[in-house]
Amino acid sequence: MDKKELRIVFMGTPDFAVESLRALVGNGYNVVGVITAPDKPAGRGYKLQPPAVKEYALSAGLTVLQPENLKNEVFLDELRRLKADIQVVVAFRMLPEVVWSMPPRGTFNLHASLLPQYRGAAPINWAIINGEKETGVTTFFLKHEIDTGEIIFQEKVAIGENDDAGTLHDSLMTLGARLVVRTIDAVISGTVRSLPQSELTEGNKELKPAPKIHKETCRINWDRPVEEIRNFVRGLSPYPAAWTELDVNGEKMNFRIFAARTLPEAHRLRPGEVVTDNKVTLRVAAQDGFIEVLEIQLSGKKRMKTGDFLNGFSF
Repeated sequence: MDKKELRIVFMGTPDFAVESLRALVGNGYNVVGVITAPDKPAGRGYKLQPPAVKEYALSAGLTVLQPENLKNEVFLDELRRLKADIQVVVAFRMLPEVVWSMPPRGTFNLHASLLPQYRGAAPINWAIINGEKETGVTTFFLKHEIDTGEIIFQEKVAIGENDDAGTLHDSLMTLGARLVVRTIDAVISGTVRSLPQSELTEGNKELKPAPKIHKETCRINWDRPVEEIRNFVRGLSPYPAAWTELDVNGEKMNFRIFAARTLPEAHRLRPGEVVTDNKVTLRVAAQDGFIEVLEIQLSGKKRMKTGDFLNGFSF
């Protein structure tokens, strides 16, 4: 079998998935259909906006399906008519068994961590929040429990001191696209050898989860060490962004913080207390020093460099 014969159905929604789809199409693989999320209202006018995957798929002349319900019989019939040999899933929602078990060569997923570590919805964010020095991407065959299927391939990448969730997202997006192509090539050549995740855990090694991030998850705890707080800020930047309430002349106001550096030093201030010259620097007291805020956003305003922000705002 060659790349023109293997019938691929691709499933994904955001920009992260587009890179993998583009790699398959650009390298001449036979993508017979694309499954993505329905259009959603966005912007001031709440106009329907297509997912990034749909926009690319249509530009490439691919068949696109946007089911509301993955168990709907009309959708399932449409999916069967595509006669996929294999399905590729990148940043899509959880699939019912009737979908992932449909193609004869199975369904594999690209996950943005080194499984079995960081199973869940937000592996990129949590790897940085937890101060990891490396992460990676994994392809694995789907099974009932989320992110637990047998591993096909993995690739590692270092997490730089100044990486945030945005830069790491882009690195893993590119690396993941190459891994998807490598996995498809192994399927075509018949050389796939998958490995149960249980074989990658050493004794009672702790497995770190990557649960979905909610608004309250993003609140900064100033009682923590400065290095932990900086990792927290990096791991949530640029989206959804770490936030805090700061005292402004006796009034509590909400701010998002996108970039910061640590200033370890002894002090007697209460955690969360602001120290600023109201010109260039803005520092917040933490457990073992200060966090110097480099990029900030007042609720309802634009994201700004701290110096620019302090030109028009006084604590």
